[in-house]
Amino acid sequence: MTLHEQLQDPDLGTRIRAINAIRALPATEAVPLLALALNDVNTRVRYSAASMLGTKSTPQSLQLLLTALQEDPEFDVRAAAAAALGDLKDPVAFPALIQAYQRDREEMVRFSIVAALGELGDPRGLELLTLALSQGGLQEEAALMALGQLALPEVIPYLTTYLTHPDWQLRLRAVQALGAMGTEASLAPLQELKDDNPTVQQALQITNPMP
Repeated sequence: MTLHEQLQDPDLGTRIRAINAIRALPATEAVPLLALALNDVNTRVRYSAASMLGTKSTPQSLQLLLTALQEDPEFDVRAAAAAALGDLKDPVAFPALIQAYQRDREEMVRFSIVAALGELGDPRGLELLTLALSQGGLQEEAALMALGQLALPEVIPYLTTYLTHPDWQLRLRAVQALGAMGTEASLAPLQELKDDNPTVQQALQITNPMP
């Protein structure tokens, strides 16, 4: 039985095994099969197909993911599509990600979009990422890391504000984001900075190793 036939088998286990087998195929062979899987009645199959498309870059991959982001009825599949678009790092996806953030009210989808904007590294994402900081929860944490990935001088004040945040996890993300930028201006706020949380302090030591 071919993978194409397995993906149309009424047995869910067979279809899931087919998806797993597709992982080993080159992109040109995998993407037409993943396109078929994206129309599966089962959410798990569609989720797996969307996630895998982020590692199988062809011109068709982008369009398939954009369609899933816009049209799939399940929020976790839409979230997987957003994350995969970030993995592709194709700037063509930027407008669709912005529109999806504005339209989709599901927190996991928005979180994935924020993280994807960081992966794209497109300076046009600054406005949305600073908005996401005010949303709290997963979005706020993802936005901190994404701002660091933009590596723009204007993100530094947003990140430094979090160095004294009461939530140590947000302080950690700010330290990591500033460290990842790796510029003199981004590293300056971390010099001599102390933190009573051992995880944050460890991140600071990595960023500012002892001579």
